[in-house]
Amino acid sequence: MKVDNSITSQSLPAVRFPIAGYSPGTTQMLLLQYWKKHHQPATVNTLPSGTVQIKKDGTDTLVFNNKSVMLERYVISGLVWGNEFLWTDANGQLFCLITNDAEGDKLEMMLEPYESWLPELINKAAAHGMRLFTANAKPSYEKHDVIAITGGDILDVENNQSISNGVVLIKNGRITKVGAANNIAIPAGAYVINAKGKTVLPGLWDMHAHFEQAEWGPAYLAAGVTTVRDCGNEFEYINAVQQAIDKGNGIGPHIIKAGIVDGSGQYALGVIRANTKEEAIKVVQRYKENGFQQIKIYSSVKPEIIKEISTEAHRLGLPVTGHIPIGVTLQQGIDSGMDQVNHISFVNAALKKNKEGLIDFSDTANVAVFNFLKAHHVVIDPTLGVYEMMFRSLKDSITKLEPAFASLPQPLKPLFINTGVATDSLAERGRLFMKNFKQIVSHLYADSITIVAGTDMGFPGFSVYREMELYVECGLTPIQALQTATIVPARVMKMENMSGSIAPGKNADIIITDGNPLQNISNVRKVVTVIKDGNIYNPGRLHHIAGFQ
Repeated sequence: MKVDNSITSQSLPAVRFPIAGYSPGTTQMLLLQYWKKHHQPATVNTLPSGTVQIKKDGTDTLVFNNKSVMLERYVISGLVWGNEFLWTDANGQLFCLITNDAEGDKLEMMLEPYESWLPELINKAAAHGMRLFTANAKPSYEKHDVIAITGGDILDVENNQSISNGVVLIKNGRITKVGAANNIAIPAGAYVINAKGKTVLPGLWDMHAHFEQAEWGPAYLAAGVTTVRDCGNEFEYINAVQQAIDKGNGIGPHIIKAGIVDGSGQYALGVIRANTKEEAIKVVQRYKENGFQQIKIYSSVKPEIIKEISTEAHRLGLPVTGHIPIGVTLQQGIDSGMDQVNHISFVNAALKKNKEGLIDFSDTANVAVFNFLKAHHVVIDPTLGVYEMMFRSLKDSITKLEPAFASLPQPLKPLFINTGVATDSLAERGRLFMKNFKQIVSHLYADSITIVAGTDMGFPGFSVYREMELYVECGLTPIQALQTATIVPARVMKMENMSGSIAPGKNADIIITDGNPLQNISNVRKVVTVIKDGNIYNPGRLHHIAGFQ
């Protein structure tokens, strides 16, 4: 058997099927037929390696042209990270497959005559995915009316100070008291968490998430991420996921939804488009009516439509973030109404370089760019970790980027290992880009231009740690880096009265780390307890649910 450049021999098990992760839908239909032909075994051995589990999960009946069509629903696990949902008709014909591609994006395949049903099946896939978690993971958390966290160092990210041997009291999911142990009495009957020798922090925010599958929920929480801004998702899917989590039918962080809108073009993304003023207004209003808190511009929106989208969004109280579209400058996008920008690369593109490709930050043109951003109060989520991954040399160990790489779900590992550049010349070019990007972040922060930590996915949950570590490499102090993932995004989203710090009256979204991140930012990785809305989660249990090893 030859895989890549390796040739091996092995004894074949009785039941085996040649398939690899992220395979075409037709191959997965054949896998399902193979499974049925072999009497539905609990496990199918796959070639070149691994196993797959298939189970019939029930039926769904939909109405098409006034006729009811009953579909058989199957769950496939082990082929990619997490569960895939597959529907067949009565004849075993693949009707719909909802999964994720090798970049982690949502991927759907649908029998063409029934394409209008896809939004409903996307909704069902989200609900069923969350249901499988709650059915197999009870109890996933501890719940107590009154909780006392005692003995730890409580980090006050708003005032840049710590309370040694502190106490945090929580009642019915809200923080009621915070202070030194000698000033706060522990109520009788309170559930006590002993945090002696540990650090108590506010729950982390990821301001550039893409919640593409149910497994992201426990993965985020396990890493201490209690709030995410989902920067563009399928309308039906993210609504169903958020609803499941908020109603207690799923596991995951608070979700702030940013509704994505693109224009028609060669590189257009998704199905929600706006090419006219009327379409722009309609799209924004639909997002607002469905609880979205922000609008995200994507790369093919026409210059004149940016303004129409932004005007309607601002009228409805929604800020506008996103990519700087093709053919539009950074300044034009912001002048058209964009309040925030995703990715540091769009700032980099607006800056002059010398012949070596480096940035002279004293150049008057570059100074003008930073002055412009500051004057317009623009918020940037740099997503440095994404670029570090893209530009890394494949010769370097992946553990330099993620120390816990070995714990990741097995199907994800090859995707990350094979992301990067293969030649020394490309790696050198990548180092130049990263040098520029880090210097830009340093100057943004020095000029008081708001930075928020976002990952654009990456290592599930873990990447927000790396983002903060990179900010420290840019020159931020550990507390400043932590603020980009706590109180600053809460302020940006006008949610600082309920989130972002440990203070009376706020949601009890708290993490406890075995080590002090102020001494070493990487200590933020040592999360031992996660609390969301007063519910206590064990990170190890959450990672197990999400398929981590």
